[in-house]
Amino acid sequence: MRSPRNDRLGSDNSANGPERTCILSGEAAPRDALIRLAVSPPGPDGACVVLPDVHARAPGRGAWIGVSRQDLEKAQAKGKLKGALLRAFGKSLDGTPLTIPDDLAERIDTALVRAFTDRLGLETKSGRLLVGSDRIAENARNGKVRWLAHAADAAEDGSRKLDQAWRVGSDAEGSGLRGTVLPLDRAALSVALGRDNVVHLALADGKAAERVAAPLQRLLHFRGQAAQSAETENDGGQGSAQAETVVATTN
Repeated sequence: MRSPRNDRLGSDNSANGPERTCILSGEAAPRDALIRLAVSPPGPDGACVVLPDVHARAPGRGAWIGVSRQDLEKAQAKGKLKGALLRAFGKSLDGTPLTIPDDLAERIDTALVRAFTDRLGLETKSGRLLVGSDRIAENARNGKVRWLAHAADAAEDGSRKLDQAWRVGSDAEGSGLRGTVLPLDRAALSVALGRDNVVHLALADGKAAERVAAPLQRLLHFRGQAAQSAETENDGGQGSAQAETVVATTN
């Protein structure tokens, strides 16, 4: 990645952590909720290429977006994205041409999926991720589950039973607390985790649940699927939602 200068800091004293401003919508949000774009060094044609930097690790100035894939593709088709990027990178390009790949949105989506599945893989290696309906149900009924999720193609009956067990264990019966429907099917989850037939997932550790919820919510938001994920009603403090990705807490 090109490394002219570092990003200008936004509202770094925000209670929710450092903030950045979306170059397309103009709205500020915690940087962990946005997607960073960076530029490559000049290629053989002398141009820098815009690339996703979802972990925000590439050196140099970056540009941040918080819009959905559909809005990003519209902005790119109308030329608004390039104008916003040129303003964001500014003089750091030193007159170097800027190329935006036609498949930038697809590259971002792929990178977000990878960030989410990599996080699941790390929690699996640490022994924190629970899989298997029986194991999850037992932990859920005992109040040990903090995050519950189902594959996109999970059977409704199986998901409903685990959701009910989670509500019972979280002392949230009668609430809308239920697991998040993931934007990945069982085949994709099984490949990502190196296990057979992964349909339901759970975490008993609250910090681990937060670590998984953050990249998942970014992916859901980019795909415009946030409203289709799990929902929860007011349950007296026993269940809480980070956007629409639910992480249960207990007193």
